Amino acid sequence: MSQKGSSEVFLPIQDLALNKRIYFASDFHLGAPNLKVSRERELKIIRWLDFIKEDAQAIFLVGDIFDFWFEYRNVVPKGFVRLLGKLAQLSDEGMPLFIFTGNHDLWMFDYLERELNIPVFHEPQSLEISGKKILLGHGDGLGPGDYKYKMIKKVFINRYAQWWFKLVHPDFGVWLAHAWSKESRASNIKKGEEKFLGEDEWLWQYCKEYHQTNPHDFYIFGHRHLPLDLEVGDTGRYFNLGQWLNQFTYASFDGQSVNLTKFEDKDK
Repeated sequence: MSQKGSSEVFLPIQDLALNKRIYFASDFHLGAPNLKVSRERELKIIRWLDFIKEDAQAIFLVGDIFDFWFEYRNVVPKGFVRLLGKLAQLSDEGMPLFIFTGNHDLWMFDYLERELNIPVFHEPQSLEISGKKILLGHGDGLGPGDYKYKMIKKVFINRYAQWWFKLVHPDFGVWLAHAWSKESRASNIKKGEEKFLGEDEWLWQYCKEYHQTNPHDFYIFGHRHLPLDLEVGDTGRYFNLGQWLNQFTYASFDGQSVNLTKFEDKDK
């Protein structure tokens, strides 16, 4: 089995301090389905960040933070300034933040790292914290099947294809990307791909295969839009983080175990 792209992340911590946690969330899909709903979700995410920051030792945002993102030479998509401002504040205060790209925002390059001092990762990464090994990534293109997307992704990450897309006017490029995203989401729902697939869950299969040659204690992914907590072999667990379109779930690691939790927003 190929484990291409899985490597060690440099973290400024190897052990959690007393009463501290590592937090993980994914699939905010800011920008979808419209400005009003996206703005409400953005504010909720900011309240979540304020809620966890007191005991957070690091925060990982694990892909599809934006429903679409592309960095032109001098242009980035409009919007999301409240979230970006909050992330800038946390980063300036010394909070270790890490971002992974997903299939909707894989065209992140170096803007967020330069502007916010937040590292951006494009492949799954292996962490070791407090003696526990964690494999972390968005999850798109992993596991068996989904050959159509895997082929499309090769085009999307091709440097020449990205160069050609940069020649498209941003107004048309962003419109086209959102139209594609909406169609893709509708297709997935129609085909039932956002329902639990049992033993056919491809990310779960990926984790079980990975575990045979490089066992980890925890496997944490997004992408599937399902909050999941499943056994991997005798010693591992696979967690899917769910999404923030209507679930508002996230995971935390306390040095011993990972817990999947729904954000119960008190500020309605």
